[in-house]
Amino acid sequence: MMPDFYRQNVGIVVVNPKGKVLMCARADQDGLSWQFPQGGVEPDEDKAAAAKRELYEETGLTSVVLLRQLSTPLRYDFPPNAQKRYHGRYKGQEQTWFLFKFTGEDSEINFNIRPEEVEFKAFEWVDIAEAPKRIVSFKKAVYQIVADAFVAYIKEMFHG
Repeated sequence: MMPDFYRQNVGIVVVNPKGKVLMCARADQDGLSWQFPQGGVEPDEDKAAAAKRELYEETGLTSVVLLRQLSTPLRYDFPPNAQKRYHGRYKGQEQTWFLFKFTGEDSEINFNIRPEEVEFKAFEWVDIAEAPKRIVSFKKAVYQIVADAFVAYIKEMFHG
């Protein structure tokens, strides 16, 4: 029987001074499987603090400023093969999404902060509209909502 519980998670969109967003290629996939940084929330952890922690653990980034947070968490269900990763404990993830402005240099990106648990192997800065086209199918709907929610703000902030 499939569990009915969603893992608490944060999703992180990082925008650079040119208005492009950070997409990272997963280290555990052949080829380039792109996504935004994301990660679990510890019990009693503030979600904004979790987002900053996860962003640092996965990318090494600390030169960021919080710009926005989506008010409503978004959910997606895991496909059957992803259920195994969590031993069937979760139906999927419930994500609170954050938008951060990156104020550093690309040289700050370091995927080896936690060598025992490297998440990513490459990165690109892309238009936010590109993100839903790059993500695996079971996350596409969430990525489209996130892109739609942040695109106007990014355009206004970076393109007048």
